[in-house]
Amino acid sequence: MARNLLRVGAAQVAPVFFDRAGTLKKTCEWIAKAGEKQLDLVVFPETYFAAYPYWRGAVSVRRSTELIVRMQDCAIRIPGEETEVLCEEARRAHVNCVIGCNELDDRPGSLTLYNTLLFIGRDGRLLGRHRKLMPTHSERVYWGMGDASDIRVFPMDIGVVGGLICYEHHMTLLRAAMAIKGEEIHCAVWPGWWSMDRHLGGKRAGPGSRECDIEPAIREYAIENSVFVVSSSWYLPPDAIPADLKDILQYNLAVGGSCIVNPSGLFVREPVFGQETLVEATIDLEERRLAKAYFDAVGHYARWDLLSLNIREEAWTPTGPRRLPPTHPAKPPSDALLEELANRHELDLPRLKAFLVDLRRSLPEG
Repeated sequence: MARNLLRVGAAQVAPVFFDRAGTLKKTCEWIAKAGEKQLDLVVFPETYFAAYPYWRGAVSVRRSTELIVRMQDCAIRIPGEETEVLCEEARRAHVNCVIGCNELDDRPGSLTLYNTLLFIGRDGRLLGRHRKLMPTHSERVYWGMGDASDIRVFPMDIGVVGGLICYEHHMTLLRAAMAIKGEEIHCAVWPGWWSMDRHLGGKRAGPGSRECDIEPAIREYAIENSVFVVSSSWYLPPDAIPADLKDILQYNLAVGGSCIVNPSGLFVREPVFGQETLVEATIDLEERRLAKAYFDAVGHYARWDLLSLNIREEAWTPTGPRRLPPTHPAKPPSDALLEELANRHELDLPRLKAFLVDLRRSLPEG
């Protein structure tokens, strides 16, 4: 059973742009800092590993294609060498982690990139991933689209955790699907913060602007789904931009804006701008129970006799459809149960726990 009081945070951290190894090293350092602060959950921004195309719309097709290759070079595979290091660091720091990344397709022969969230348990287990279902506007040049297997939530020791990426928060049916899946704590990730001109194409960086659609999006998401929202946004100061990109990053919105919202849509921690930091707060899960007692979108405030949602439960592969695993896989056994089993079968308890961790890591996802 999850504790009522939890420590959560957003890692508003600049990656080492276009540098997978450098970003991996820095990520481990910040996961360790989250552990030192005894955080139960830390969330890194959208495509934090290790590039967001802030140049989109400002370069030629040829130059854009060359930059996609550089994005591929700094992307990670799931699972892969980088995820093994991240899982071990999460275990060492005893922190649940959600990390945005550019992910290289795991299908043989494909080099398609996905805008992905990686979920890691504090016991070092790779829990799974969420690929962005629909890249926004010109983002479709850079990333493929997720499928039905990406409409997921992940049971952790702090509750049921899910995450969406940027404009997925404006997808009405997807928000409903996350509520139906039983999400309790939500991770929202973004490429920064902006002001909105009258035309959407006129976005520009606007630290602290109340005109940014992130703020109403996450506050309404929190109310609608009765969840806590840990919102993590990019921060990329001028000195962190590679020299050969300084003249083309005209769409750089990475000014921060990370924040934390409770199930009533109120800020537990206001947006933070212009600094590299852990944006952290203590949340009280009892607030979710109070919010649910007043408004429960999938309970007493639902009208399934009038409105219902069809969620596809199979994903498509190069060889046809694949049935998805259950939304809520079996939770790991409690320490009390493990101790009982160890005594019953005359086994060494630490070795039994270590065996189960290795077994979980070796099993295919689902």
